[in-house]
Amino acid sequence: MTGTMSYVVIPYAYSDYGIARWAYQVELLQTSATGDATGSSAGGKGTCAGKCKVNDSKFPSQKMGQGKEAVGQFFFDTTIKARPKGAMGNGQGTAHWHFTNPKWAAPTNDITLNTPVVRCDNALPGTSRIGCVMPYIPELVYSKRGEYPELAKHIEYAQNTKHLPGKHGTTKYLTRLTDKAKIKSNRSKACPSSRHRPAGKECDEYPFASTWQGASTGGGKFDWRMIAKTQNQGGGKALANFYLYNRILEKDRFLVWIKN
Repeated sequence: MTGTMSYVVIPYAYSDYGIARWAYQVELLQTSATGDATGSSAGGKGTCAGKCKVNDSKFPSQKMGQGKEAVGQFFFDTTIKARPKGAMGNGQGTAHWHFTNPKWAAPTNDITLNTPVVRCDNALPGTSRIGCVMPYIPELVYSKRGEYPELAKHIEYAQNTKHLPGKHGTTKYLTRLTDKAKIKSNRSKACPSSRHRPAGKECDEYPFASTWQGASTGGGKFDWRMIAKTQNQGGGKALANFYLYNRILEKDRFLVWIKN
């Protein structure tokens, strides 16, 4: 051994719910180098496997050293098409890099680091735009001191007292339902028109009618409460935006976090 190098790799992958492209950056930070490893440079490329292709790959050779960093940036496009509606597929980007040095006869072997598997689709209800998301379980947050305190308190009661699914910190997930007829059936069972609505109030159901755990599709375990009409409608719009921004598709899992 004639030299050593220690370095930190910082990977960063990001996407947008309404864009058919995602990005990946890697940053190499040298923490120490000795002997023939000093004065090295790093460079490489990006590749993509699955339903994707490389749009742009920039990782030119860059000097390593204290106070210096080598950065690679890559953009990947999904190969999912806009038609027919309902298409989806996964892609995975990979960063490749190697080290060179004027003292060496040849570069090092490639070192690689993958992104998470990214799902892109044109199957999201309410939009025709293709978008891409990272693999995670999203959480919808309502605050008891926020815009919809009555709604938040109802969900908290349903989760904690009735032990209904969807609570933050558990694996009792809610799963999205997109069939309009089934959603209507869930809503009708939990909040039938026969329930008296006091002035300014509406019937709020939990689990949400737009989930497979709803009053009808979930086997009959649910809770309802009359809450302020403005909060019920505003909270419903927040749920719809949550579905959109996280590209939550049919049977995708999510949780609801009630904060103080």
